[in-house]
Amino acid sequence: MSFTTHILRRGLSTGVLRMAAVNHVTVIGGGSMGNGIAQVTAQAGCQVTMVDQTDEILQKSVNTISKSLQRVVKKKFADDPSKGEEFIKGIMGNISTSTDAPGAVANTDLVIEAIIENMDIKKKLFTELDKVAKESTIFASNTSSLSITEMASVTQRQDRFGGLHFFNPVPMMKLVEVVRIPQTSDATYDTLVEYCKKIGKTTVSCKDTPGFIVNRLLVPYMMEAVRLVERGDATPRDVDTAMKLGAGYPMGPFELLDYTGVDISKFVIDGWHEKYPDNPLFNPSPLINKLVSEGKLGRKTGEGFYKY
Repeated sequence: MSFTTHILRRGLSTGVLRMAAVNHVTVIGGGSMGNGIAQVTAQAGCQVTMVDQTDEILQKSVNTISKSLQRVVKKKFADDPSKGEEFIKGIMGNISTSTDAPGAVANTDLVIEAIIENMDIKKKLFTELDKVAKESTIFASNTSSLSITEMASVTQRQDRFGGLHFFNPVPMMKLVEVVRIPQTSDATYDTLVEYCKKIGKTTVSCKDTPGFIVNRLLVPYMMEAVRLVERGDATPRDVDTAMKLGAGYPMGPFELLDYTGVDISKFVIDGWHEKYPDNPLFNPSPLINKLVSEGKLGRKTGEGFYKY
């Protein structure tokens, strides 16, 4: 199956099933995840519209993509700078920007949402976009922890809705979790998988369960590491050393918490605990709560479990 695998389109007036190819992707959100998704999509030859609230944010996102591509060029075209310049120009030519989300999705084939991890904000966005996107357009969220089913419930395209959970940094990380809800059609799922293959990613399939696969295992693992420290059983440094040298992990759990943001882990675990209060794996952490209250969020603030 090629990337031009056709997706199911339901005729508005006739009910006839028609087919349409995916040629254009709109990424909502120009942050680190959004601009990474835009970059790999553009590198695959697709047209991409990146959307955010201000032109200033979007310019910063474009600059980030350009710098990332320059790093690629140094490795790939070290002996031919002119080809490197042509490479960057071609990819950047596939990217456009907009502060008008409804306008940007009016004629797109795939919308990937990569905004703040807030269910109410996401639902409001999808409600608005559902009214203006063509009926065949597939909607996907890059959420790492929130319910795809709940997001899809505010739209009239639940059969054309799924999750595409990328990992940071997107250009480097090879995995995408493709999440399907009970209503996701086979045609939609197949199209999402083929899109991921086209942009060079390996996919795994998962149902709409909290944290999907990676975070469902990773977050409780990190939380148990924190509980070891809370009990006084070991220090963060010793836990990290043990997991790197004993389990072969590239990062220890506390290094990873600081890298991703202590506040992000708090947000995820608090949300899961609220929804599943009887699951002890999802119990909040007093130590994480303390760090967040003190503004010690990890690398981005200069201090978390370690100082930077």
